[in-house]
Amino acid sequence: MNSRRLSALLWGNVGNYVVGLAPFVVVWIILVGWLASLLYSRASWSEESDEAIVREWLDETRPFRKTLLELIREYLHLQTEARAGRVLPADVVTKRAEIDEQLRALTEPTRAYENKLPGFPILFRLGVVIPGEAGETEQIVWTNPLPRPLSGSNSRVRTLRYSPASLHGQPVFVECEYQLHAFNKLQRREQDRRRESLVAGAVLIAAMLLAVVFVVRFVRHELARETQQLKVLAAAEHQERELLETRLRQQQTERENEVLDRRAEQAEKAALELKSQIYASIGIMAGSYAHNIKNLLVRPNDLLRRCLDAEGLTAPQTGMLNEVQSTLGTVTDRLQEILRTVRRDPNESSLARIDLVTFVATLAQTWLEVGRDKWKLQIETELPAAPVWIEADYSHLQQALENLVFNARDATFEMRNHLREEARRTGPAERKQKLLEAASWKGKLTLRLTAQPETVLLEVTDNGIGMTEEVRANCLETHFSTKRDNALYEGHSAGMGLGLSFVNMVLEHHAAEFTIESAPFRGTTFRIRFRSPV
Repeated sequence: MNSRRLSALLWGNVGNYVVGLAPFVVVWIILVGWLASLLYSRASWSEESDEAIVREWLDETRPFRKTLLELIREYLHLQTEARAGRVLPADVVTKRAEIDEQLRALTEPTRAYENKLPGFPILFRLGVVIPGEAGETEQIVWTNPLPRPLSGSNSRVRTLRYSPASLHGQPVFVECEYQLHAFNKLQRREQDRRRESLVAGAVLIAAMLLAVVFVVRFVRHELARETQQLKVLAAAEHQERELLETRLRQQQTERENEVLDRRAEQAEKAALELKSQIYASIGIMAGSYAHNIKNLLVRPNDLLRRCLDAEGLTAPQTGMLNEVQSTLGTVTDRLQEILRTVRRDPNESSLARIDLVTFVATLAQTWLEVGRDKWKLQIETELPAAPVWIEADYSHLQQALENLVFNARDATFEMRNHLREEARRTGPAERKQKLLEAASWKGKLTLRLTAQPETVLLEVTDNGIGMTEEVRANCLETHFSTKRDNALYEGHSAGMGLGLSFVNMVLEHHAAEFTIESAPFRGTTFRIRFRSPV
């Protein structure tokens, strides 16, 4: 621990030195950079000025009413027009000759007045370079026949190469090799450079002396703070220990939360498996019942066939027997469909394209007479005239909607019982009238279908007993039921809590949205929203 503390203290002191000296070092680097840039700018100012003078002379001089850049622009335009076949190649050659003559007009005065006019450049080479599309380069060049200065001479030849901005990005370069200043001017420039270097060196030495003084004072100040740092270090170690303990407790809590999450996931998986097993058991049981009923219908069908084959039957008798045989055939087909359905897992849907208008109309017609005569339930439909197509499993969707019909039947029956109970609690004068009204009350079920641009909305609405908010929130859960302890239709005790959960499962596998709107004694509306097939 002592070695780590000493090492930490040493590195802390080094860091303090670095941080403390950083402002001065930054200021010193800025000062040196400024002096260097000043010397460089003073040294290169003359060359930059010369280049600016030569470039302005090349861009602005008009020996024949046009500048060199204007002639280059016209030449490039003629080349483009010649490639398109709109001008003759001879026009391009003529324009090139104009540029060549322009170069000669620019350079002849420099030959005539060489070393006679102050600031007048001596040109050794002037040309225009035009890169081609296939990698070839076209050059229009004027070259001075005069000998160039020796390589060791102080009056060296400079080269200027630039692309004029006024040509709007066209790949054209102007190259110029020239000599501008005289020898005595270069000597003066070198003397100025040496004098400026001496001044800069003196300034740097003074800056270094100030830096040494500053570092000495800073180190003495830091040594005085070391004792205080030891105390601070001990307090920091204590805080670090407490922080480590806090992190350990947080990690333990996170591990416990992970264990709880895994247990919840396992419980959810077990619930799903149990739900699947329950549906499988129900399917096996329902299949067994349907199979037994189908076998029991074999004998009645045989007897009906024998009766129809017998002689001496009147026409009404034959009609009634044919109706009975047709009804038994429908029952047999329905049982066969139930057998096919219950032998399949609701999770495994067999989707097909069906007309929902015909489907709902057939379902309503199937239960219309039973609802009116036996359940005292009026079944109505509100359907569009045109077909409405969806992708669905016919048998699963039929069972789901029939469950909603049965749910409406039970809800209206409970509503009728509620009205009777309310009538019995009234006074003797009104009781008889109330009982008659309760007995004559009829349930109503409406199947409403609406086709929308991207969805199809099916609403199943009844005027039954309705649901409380708690029942509505839990009615889709498996085994949740409010009917176990109630006297349901025809006195049967039912309510396994599987009807609406089965409906929800089927609609989930149809990618349909299922919502419920209900209130006590105000009926219930089940809304099913299917996606329209593309």
